[in-house]
Amino acid sequence: MTMELDSAPLIGIALAVGSAAALAVGNLLQARGVRAMEAAAERGVDGSKAMNLLRNHFWLLGTLLLGVTVLLQMGSLTFAPLMVVQPVGVVALVFTALLTAVFAKRVPSRQVVRAIAICVLGVAGFVTVAAMVSTQHAITDVQLIAVLVVLTVMLVTTAVVGIVGRRRRTPPVVWVLLGGIYSAFVATLGKTVILRVQSAFQSGGLKWDVANLLTIACILGIGVAGGLSIYFVQKAHAFNRPEVVVAGLTVVDPAVAVVLGIAILGEASGAPMWAYLALAAAGAVAMSGVFALSRAEARTE
Repeated sequence: MTMELDSAPLIGIALAVGSAAALAVGNLLQARGVRAMEAAAERGVDGSKAMNLLRNHFWLLGTLLLGVTVLLQMGSLTFAPLMVVQPVGVVALVFTALLTAVFAKRVPSRQVVRAIAICVLGVAGFVTVAAMVSTQHAITDVQLIAVLVVLTVMLVTTAVVGIVGRRRRTPPVVWVLLGGIYSAFVATLGKTVILRVQSAFQSGGLKWDVANLLTIACILGIGVAGGLSIYFVQKAHAFNRPEVVVAGLTVVDPAVAVVLGIAILGEASGAPMWAYLALAAAGAVAMSGVFALSRAEARTE
């Protein structure tokens, strides 16, 4: 039996919008830093790529803003279900497109605008339905173990992709997808920790027993997933435009996180069949927008 926990969706959504703004600016700054590092490497500048990044003020500031992004994201997850606030991050895609156009002094192409509109439309539909049917429950040990097992399977899959990628050219969008997927695990595992702590305090306080070892494992999982997400995002910046990277983090991330929230955390356990169909349709629309944006930006290179 699970215990339903209080939520404040409006506060969660407001914090998610703030997180999206920090994500947009942070990714633009990191993209500039990565491109500068690649250019320095081509010129034969002394030092490793990692050291050149650490010396780049734009990259460091972008990293700081991504840290702020995570803090605001965790705050939003404290107040609302994962499947409500996580998709709000697509607002970062709009911020990124507008800021890129301002910095580059160019008007986004019609294809780019259309792709962004598709993403926003899909996510808006998803959030609307999710807010109507989602609930928060205390996370059981079985649910937490299931999330960790799925993360382990994803780690093995990534290792296989890495081995195969050495023998053939990996499509640039793969790094975007992997960055978004691992970012989703950070959010999902973070949500499980938040809910377990809330539930523990409501039932008398934290008790460091065997069950809480799973919470510790969850925290370690956040570290692993977070590190890989950062790594793949940097790879993505080296081969993709900032808009495409942000699209992966704001559409792929919530798509995966929401699937985990529904299938494992039970956030839509009481939802009617029409809600599942609507969520699937809206998610498919948002994902199609990401691939459309990738193709549109490729044409402008």
